[in-house]
Amino acid sequence: MGTASKRVTINDVARTVGVSRQTVSRALNDKGEIDVGTKQRVLDAARELGYRPSRFARGLVRQDTTTIGLVIPDLLNPFFTEVAAGALEAARARGWHVIVYDTAGSADEERGTLEVVVSQVDAVVGYFSLAEADLDAHLSGMPAVLIGREHQTPRFSSIRVEGATGVREAVDHLVSKGHRKIGMLDHADRSEPSIRRTWFTDAMNAHGLAADAVGNALQSVDGGTEALTGLLTEHPELTAVFTFNDIIAIGALRAARRLGRVVPDDLAVVGFDGLQLGTVVDPALTSVALDTRRVGALAIEQAGRLLTGSTPLPSEELLVNAVLLVRESA
Repeated sequence: MGTASKRVTINDVARTVGVSRQTVSRALNDKGEIDVGTKQRVLDAARELGYRPSRFARGLVRQDTTTIGLVIPDLLNPFFTEVAAGALEAARARGWHVIVYDTAGSADEERGTLEVVVSQVDAVVGYFSLAEADLDAHLSGMPAVLIGREHQTPRFSSIRVEGATGVREAVDHLVSKGHRKIGMLDHADRSEPSIRRTWFTDAMNAHGLAADAVGNALQSVDGGTEALTGLLTEHPELTAVFTFNDIIAIGALRAARRLGRVVPDDLAVVGFDGLQLGTVVDPALTSVALDTRRVGALAIEQAGRLLTGSTPLPSEELLVNAVLLVRESA
């Protein structure tokens, strides 16, 4: 008795053509958002392989609306909320749905989220801490756009953030105001220093200044308050401080007020992110600012290109530069 041949699956077609299974679904179901050449290659491969979708599969792929999964580590952080707003606005303009997942900064939550994502969405964008091999295993061929980190796996894409120039502008600005003793509040959420600390150190070294007055802060207002209090206890000579993000900087403003330091006369404070929240504190926060809505919108645009088999945006268009935004705190 002969052995029955293995049934051809949608994943077999996707591997043959070198596209995602979602792209195969669009080609087979004549959905408009797909490159014409890619569609023809999918149809040719499906015919040659003898692929026939099951009734269940047809029910899944004939959804009228594209759905994107947006993975965020902390929705309580206004930075991620602003990025999400940009993504939602861009998706809404396309008539797409977005499902937002909050992983609470936990690798285990991230894995659990990815297990759910693959059955609910067409593509995923957002912030991921897992190694790419782990992401690849969970996503099973689904298009993914990683925000804030470089990708290595060819089928992934990245929205990169470059802040070195903005941080250098911030240090240049502080030095022009006469500051020489400048400290930093880095994050305390990881075991190694952040890339923002590297940018700060390089900018300080360019002026021949020491960058060794560094504290670690939890990414919260209370974290910033506690960390600056400790840093000024160890380094009372500081006249300025640069912080990992605006939330920590707002906590630093509160600490300065409690310690009797007038901002910016006695202590200049500079954040990073450029949140709208920085305009409502007193004094208004000087910050190295990112266009957070553009970050979210770019992620949606690139996800759409990966889904349809269109030419992806080039890497230079996926780079978001941070620039100094001078307000009242420095």
